[in-house]
Amino acid sequence: MSTVVGIDLGTTHSLVAVMREGKPEVLLTREGKRLLPSVLAIGEDDELQIGYAARNWKYRYAKRCLYSVKRLLDCGWGEQDLGLFPFDFVPGETPLRMRLGKESYSAVEVSAFFLRELRLSAEAVLGEKVHQAVITVPAYFNDAQRQATRMAGRLAGWDVLRLLNEPTSAALAYGVDRKKEGLIAVYDLGGGTFDVSILKLREGIFEVLATHGNTHLGGDDLDRVFAFKVLEEMGSLWNEDFSRLLSDTKLYAQVLEASEAAKISFSEQSEVVVSIEHEGRFYEKLWTQEAWEALVLPALEPTRLSCLQALKDANLKPSELSEVLLVGGPTRLACVRRFVEEIFERVPNASLHPDEVVAQGAAIQGSILSGQNQDFLLLDVVPLSLGLETYGGLVASLIPRNTRIPAMVREVFTTFADQQTGVDLHVVQGESSEAKSNRSLARFELKGLRPGPSGSQRIEVSFLMDADGILQVSACDLQTGKAESMEVKPSFGLTQEKIEELLLAGLQSVSSGK
Repeated sequence: MSTVVGIDLGTTHSLVAVMREGKPEVLLTREGKRLLPSVLAIGEDDELQIGYAARNWKYRYAKRCLYSVKRLLDCGWGEQDLGLFPFDFVPGETPLRMRLGKESYSAVEVSAFFLRELRLSAEAVLGEKVHQAVITVPAYFNDAQRQATRMAGRLAGWDVLRLLNEPTSAALAYGVDRKKEGLIAVYDLGGGTFDVSILKLREGIFEVLATHGNTHLGGDDLDRVFAFKVLEEMGSLWNEDFSRLLSDTKLYAQVLEASEAAKISFSEQSEVVVSIEHEGRFYEKLWTQEAWEALVLPALEPTRLSCLQALKDANLKPSELSEVLLVGGPTRLACVRRFVEEIFERVPNASLHPDEVVAQGAAIQGSILSGQNQDFLLLDVVPLSLGLETYGGLVASLIPRNTRIPAMVREVFTTFADQQTGVDLHVVQGESSEAKSNRSLARFELKGLRPGPSGSQRIEVSFLMDADGILQVSACDLQTGKAESMEVKPSFGLTQEKIEELLLAGLQSVSSGK
């Protein structure tokens, strides 16, 4: 089998790793770096740039770059506060499309640019064609977001062998390297997403007991909280309305840049001077770490609820855990580490490289799939419940959250109207008992039922969730044998013609900026 690499497609940075001499190794990008900034920009020559070359445009020329798109995967118009992003969107489009120069792109297409650059980088380092990969996703990604990630990989020329949950991947790297056993909690706070997973490690088996999270919470939100405070103070200082300052795209981008820089600085020092000049006006203030933490820490409170829910789902108390692992760049912050220690009642393990461990675990999983490593077995779970909408808009849950995958469930339903000759099947994902409050994944129809009184027909519905967390649904009329089935495949705003066009073009317009 050819080389299988591991990819961490991140909100802030992305990277690729491979197993070498029994150990995972992060590969250098074509820019000679270990990390690829997940930024796409259009340069002065109107050529697309990616990575560090693109990041140079990130804040100074906000309309020239796209970033933090991971949290926009499968996101529709009105589902996000788009004012939080300095770039422009195409009004009314679902899924969202972002403007860049004269073109517009979906989050799937932008992610494909990053994944293609990682493929070209891997091939440059390894000296061979590479097309098979394990790509990591937030554990709490729903089915549509997972499908979006797989589609981005396909557009970038990857054969995606497996989608692997990020905290599970981190635990895999941790456990393989140290031959650990016990109950492990992984607190994974990235740039735009948060996950927590509880795993049981024993005799080379990695079993996920429970997972929880928030796909719209991460280090970016700490930046925004601080940025809003700075804008408020600017408004008082300059006698300007806050909303007008926020709508000034260039100023907002400058303040976001200063906020991110302050966050990074607070991981190493206790005081930071924030200084911003805009159109001849100045803001300068000495911020202490204590004041900054008091401002941003409340944004992390939802992660506490996720951790407690994951422990409850795993039927565990914090004292029963063997270890708590930290993953993700923001976990470098002392306040985050104290926060995690408070939740789990123990000092968390910060020995892992927070930016690289997820890709390393994916590389290990790649080696397992390629047959190079037969010493380990990974057992993962469904992050969110899957079910069907039934009469009255209620949900019949077929696969509850934290069910081990792969999983297959069958259930028999009946009709609710006389002389009914067909049924509409609406597949949803989420924890609400009402279908309208959950994520709609797919709709299809089973026709050709024999007319009869309500309740006389018997329709067997099957849900099959594979090891990637991808869902297949089938329905069969048990009287006639008439059946319909489908793999849940959202289009992400791309027509089949557009998909084929992108695959054929191979995204040749990407430039590394060199």
